[in-house]
Formats: sequence, C-alpha cells, structure tokens
Amino acid sequence: MKKVFHLNTCDTCRKILAQFDLSDWEKREIRKEPMTKEELAEMYKLTKSYEALFSKKSTQIKLRGLDVKSLKEKDFKELILDHYTFLKRPVFITDDKIFIGNDKKNVEALKEFFGMQ
Repeated sequence: MKKVFHLNTCDTCRKILAQFDLSDWEKREIRKEPMTKEELAEMYKLTKSYEALFSKKSTQIKLRGLDVKSLKEKDFKELILDHYTFLKRPVFITDDKIFIGNDKKNVEALKEFFGMQ
C-alpha cells in the first residue's frame, strides 16, 4: 500500500507532492474523498497517537472554540473523522511507514525514503 492524503488547495501540499515521483501512489484529495475510519485506523497503527495526526493549525479549532490542550485521544480521532482540515497534511503512508505533515524534518525523511539524499 502506498497512499498520500493531501489537499489540492494547499500550496504547501502541492509543493511537497511535486518533489516526488508518485506515479505508483494512490493520491487522495481529502476534501473530495474524505478519509475513512479504516484508513485512520491504519495510520494509528503506525503512530499509536491520534494527536500526532491532528493539525493544531486547523481553522476549525477557533471556529469551534476548541481548547486543544484539553482534548484527549478520542477527541482527536473524532475531530479528524469529522472534518478534513483536522488532519495534519500531507500524510504519506506505506505498509510499515508513515510521514505526517510539512515540517522540515518530515520532508527530509521523505526525501531519504524516496532515495533523494
């Protein structure tokens, strides 16, 4: 399995995806085709944390008046399934690896995974 979850409208996602040959990857635009419970469960198996998959920069946090510090793992899971912007993106997932988000460390790890370093 090789999937990447992203948003087409996100410049950062587009910039990151453009760096890699994803011809044999399933590309999922999460606004058009939301992530399923099963897919989130696959991600959780690799991270052991819903919080690691949660975007603390989502505009929905302020709109919903959420206090991120008070959220529990169950809350992170429910929010990610409820609205696509709660997923930290992009997420690259294989059978045994997961790369989450756009921070420099993650992008460097992706480059190494793709043999670009």
